[in-house]
Amino acid sequence: MNLPQRRKTILRAAALLGCAAALVLAAAAQENLGRGRISGSVVDESGSPIEGAKIAIQSLTDRTRFDALSDAKGRFAIGGMGSGAWSITATRDGYAPATVEVTVSQLKPNTPAALTLKRLAGVEAFKADKGSQALFDKGNALYAEGRHDEAIAVFEELLAKYPEIYQVHLNLGSNYLKKGDLDKAQSEFQLVLDKTLQVQGSYEKDKSAAFRGFSGLGEVALKRNDFETAQKQFKQALEISPLDQTAAYNVGEIFFSNQKIDEAITYFEMAIRIKKDWSKPYNRLGVVYLNKGDYAKALEYFNTFLQMDPKNPEAPNVKSMIAAIEKIKK
Repeated sequence: MNLPQRRKTILRAAALLGCAAALVLAAAAQENLGRGRISGSVVDESGSPIEGAKIAIQSLTDRTRFDALSDAKGRFAIGGMGSGAWSITATRDGYAPATVEVTVSQLKPNTPAALTLKRLAGVEAFKADKGSQALFDKGNALYAEGRHDEAIAVFEELLAKYPEIYQVHLNLGSNYLKKGDLDKAQSEFQLVLDKTLQVQGSYEKDKSAAFRGFSGLGEVALKRNDFETAQKQFKQALEISPLDQTAAYNVGEIFFSNQKIDEAITYFEMAIRIKKDWSKPYNRLGVVYLNKGDYAKALEYFNTFLQMDPKNPEAPNVKSMIAAIEKIKK
């Protein structure tokens, strides 16, 4: 290779090295790495340090991120950052997250970051507590299995931790009702109604709890064969949710299960008036009229149900009942 060719080869190599160096510098700039260091502390509202808080430091110019945990004194420190704007977020179970933005310098010490976490309370704390959520689900599962004493113990444990979640008393009331302990059931449902007014100021602010509270009292009255009181309680429940077809349907089911056929008809028909294209109450009215021995009405509602919802899983059963009624009529 002659001298001019050697010079050309050297220049090409130098150019390639220069490009490679430029790419490395670009990547470093994109990653925003450097010699910057930030420290800080995490405390609660009383100023007490929070140990084990998760610290996430995120560059505001790219995706570069660093993570750390606060120590027993609530302190943390992270290095390796490039200059510029960064956000620092602290999170800890049972607390609302806190975030601050800082400007990191690589040339001088950075001002320590101070983050204060506010403890969650009430419903927010409950929603953030996965253990308590699991406990609530366990209580409901025990209720569904008919293990009411165990379910009561679970819900009482939950209330000991979150006494402000008054809606859990509905679950206690339902379990006592199934056990036949009507006095305790009534006390739990009434407590929910009292708490709703105390905390929310009106039943309208927590319609679901109020509806279930009045419905629960109605069921207690039915168990005592006090049908006049039962109707009053159910009427109040539906005044809270007058356009709730599911509520009307459920009240109809309660009356039907207690052999109050005419009252059940009233509420199933109410569900239809609220939502005419809902097939479920038509099917139920067919069953109710069949129990009354009114075969013409039963056929009317069963056939309407099939016309509205022919692919419903209940359709085969309804067809069987129609066939049985037709044989009886012959």
